Amino acid sequence: MFQLFQDLSTSWLESSARILDGFRRGALDPYPVHEDPAPVTPYQVIYKGGKTSLRYYHAVGKAQATPLLIVYALIKRPFVLDLQPELSVIKNLTQQGFEVYLLDWIPPTQADTWRGFDAYVNGDVANAVQAVQTHSGAQQISLLGYCFGGLLSTIYTVLHPHAIKNFIPLSVPVDMSKQDVAIFDLMKTLDPNLVAGVFGNCPAWIMKMAFSAMSPVHHLLNKHVGLYRNRERPGFADTFALFERWMNSDVPLAGQIFREVTTDIFRGNLLTQGKLMVGGQRVDLKNIRCPVLNVVGEHDDVVHPRTSLPLFNLIGSRDKQNLVFPAGHIGVVVSSSAQKHLWPRIGSWLKKHDRKPRTRKVLVTVQAAPQNATTLQ
Repeated sequence: MFQLFQDLSTSWLESSARILDGFRRGALDPYPVHEDPAPVTPYQVIYKGGKTSLRYYHAVGKAQATPLLIVYALIKRPFVLDLQPELSVIKNLTQQGFEVYLLDWIPPTQADTWRGFDAYVNGDVANAVQAVQTHSGAQQISLLGYCFGGLLSTIYTVLHPHAIKNFIPLSVPVDMSKQDVAIFDLMKTLDPNLVAGVFGNCPAWIMKMAFSAMSPVHHLLNKHVGLYRNRERPGFADTFALFERWMNSDVPLAGQIFREVTTDIFRGNLLTQGKLMVGGQRVDLKNIRCPVLNVVGEHDDVVHPRTSLPLFNLIGSRDKQNLVFPAGHIGVVVSSSAQKHLWPRIGSWLKKHDRKPRTRKVLVTVQAAPQNATTLQ
């Protein structure tokens, strides 16, 4: 029993140190992206512009015809997608023969408080898609968006439908009328104008506290008990430390998009009503007509399945499917089960919607300007 309390105490202190270090990084302007852990899968940066850095990961073996662009969330660093060799979405997809491009968001500074949906979607995502098209030689691409990145990807696919061949929203918040998770209650009560007025951008520490408040017992105790119980498992402690590092990689959120997502998405639920306006255009989900695989975590306590599943009935696609996987919000990307079952299933779906392999590859020179659900067991 003494050993248990000693190990729990040590783990809690180490975790506290990681939290403080995360606060340090989140408070710096600009955010120190160079402090991210070393990547598992080699990549080449093929384009930089706006608040983006576009990574290219070469396919292993014969490449599939359609390149895949992954749009990650704005609120944390993306290394969770390439955490370890056996827990890497990027490696999994490249080994299936996909040319993978990852949109790495550059955290906003105080000069970026003005950035809203228009800047991120019609500016950054649009320029990244163009860069992928130029680099790959493909006229259309497959687009996968995770969480907040999935929300941006959904809006992009509505406004720029001709560029997207296949769309995979992953754990995407869509219908806020069906949401009852703590963070959504917080977003509905927090005054975005007060936060942005005081800080300019929404600080990283507010984002961190919001997510931690959703499962306080887990963050204070349960995860440390789990570490103690698995202390003899080879590599478990290293994985735990890396995951903790990612959990504390919160970055600021630009003031304007914080206002818009809080007011228009969480409170107003304008996306599902067809009333959301971005860049002077109405975001009508019926404009999504490409094949869609809507991937939902069955046990997601961040983006509840009830807020993601309605996308199926809101889009105009005929070729569409809800794929429900038995995992939580993070488990859909980092669990060994997801690596073995979910991502091969996603890869198979993409291959089914592909065409014959291409061989052309060019160098990017572009510079950007300022309901029926299938349950996968």
